[in-house]
Amino acid sequence: MSVLRGFLWLLAFLLLGQTFVRLFHIPMPSGVIGMLLLTLWFGYRGDMNPDVVRISQPLIAMLALLIMPGVVEIFFVADQFADQWAAILTALIAGTLLSVLSSLLLMRRYLPANDEPAPSIGSVDHE
Repeated sequence: MSVLRGFLWLLAFLLLGQTFVRLFHIPMPSGVIGMLLLTLWFGYRGDMNPDVVRISQPLIAMLALLIMPGVVEIFFVADQFADQWAAILTALIAGTLLSVLSSLLLMRRYLPANDEPAPSIGSVDHE
């Protein structure tokens, strides 16, 4: 039953994202808007829903399969964007840097602090 509740959470925020895209004419995929809203909701609550965590783990393992159709489509429409390589390259670099930065900030915010100091390079543990 937990898996069903987690799936319904994800579906509800996907539909909420679709509603936002239609109402406000946002030029982004509804799934992205839905996941942003879900992230904001959990950030507001201060914790994650265990049902969403349980259903998300298998989906994360299949992430490559979920983005494969979009990657394949690029090969069929690449010639339409040949004259926009500078904008595409800039967007790729900026998007990657912002993604890494946001992941770092979220990890620092939500992962528990490790009180043990990290071993230095070249240190030997004599037991």
